[in-house]
Amino acid sequence: MDYISNIFFFLISCHFVRLFIYKFSYTSTKDLKLKKTFKLKVENKNPDRLLEAIKHEIRKYIKREKRKPLPEGADFWQFDCKFAKDSNEPEVINFVDITKNIDESSNEGCESFYIELLSKKANKPVREISNEEESEIKEED
Repeated sequence: MDYISNIFFFLISCHFVRLFIYKFSYTSTKDLKLKKTFKLKVENKNPDRLLEAIKHEIRKYIKREKRKPLPEGADFWQFDCKFAKDSNEPEVINFVDITKNIDESSNEGCESFYIELLSKKANKPVREISNEEESEIKEED
């Protein structure tokens, strides 16, 4: 009986160690990037489902990054994006063009694509009000 209780205690302690490592390994303050090469052609997998799974993984990363608390003085999270088809050199793209580029690479029959996403804090630009707009605002009041 003592042997069984020792095994049970060992298994429980291993479980808590794994939970501790998992909890504190993702609370880093470093900027985390998504740098990954996705294969578009995999044996025994439907290409359409594979494409949707890839898009889902990218959206999941973006949502996770947006949920992180903003540092002081920041208004929102901005994403720097790079994209490359097959083994080409990565090019900077706009954040809104991610899915368009993924669909393009799939339609062109590429074997794989590379994507890099880096989240960084950003502030909304301050808009200058011209004299004409200022007078219009005063007239409305």
